[in-house]
Amino acid sequence: MTQEVDLDAIVRQRIRGLRLARGWTLDALAARCYLSASTLSRIETGGRRIALDQLVPLARALGTTLDQLVEPVDDEDVVIRPEPSNREGVTTWLLSRDRGGKTVAKMRFTPEHPSGPDRQRVHPGHEWFTVLTGTACLFLADRRILVHEGQAAEFSTMVPHSFGAHGGPVEILTIFDHDGERAHLRDDGPRELAETPDATAPSG
Repeated sequence: MTQEVDLDAIVRQRIRGLRLARGWTLDALAARCYLSASTLSRIETGGRRIALDQLVPLARALGTTLDQLVEPVDDEDVVIRPEPSNREGVTTWLLSRDRGGKTVAKMRFTPEHPSGPDRQRVHPGHEWFTVLTGTACLFLADRRILVHEGQAAEFSTMVPHSFGAHGGPVEILTIFDHDGERAHLRDDGPRELAETPDATAPSG
């Protein structure tokens, strides 16, 4: 089976899958892309070759792009081989590619990682993490919250926050948006509140 045949079959599956995900019949999709229902049926089942001038209106009607509809399948687009990055008592493994401003990461904190009220940051958005092993200590303004193995935390990042290890190393799985990634994973992130002249560090 050639790559061309494989891709052709995948494009057909994508068309059918997107149609069904929207709860549309063949007639409903046909009305949106100006093709007949019988033509669409043959396209989905492989009874007809797909022409480029058919894919463009199909992609538009299905709410996707031509590039996404005909994107080739490659194992390199699936398997991620994260390399650890170390700094200040935390090791980070990036587990996702840049997809729509979201970053998935595994992080391992040791007690040496600086955290606490004087290390809190503020940025737009929300953050979420779940604890894989150990116990995480989450500081939210003047609150100190222990998040244990198997538990998760979700919070507004407009609240001053920082997190780290409690009583030993902790590993978490977390999802950052663009602002969260910049604040926690890059060196050019926002400075700590304690270093901002007009900021008052909350009591811990």
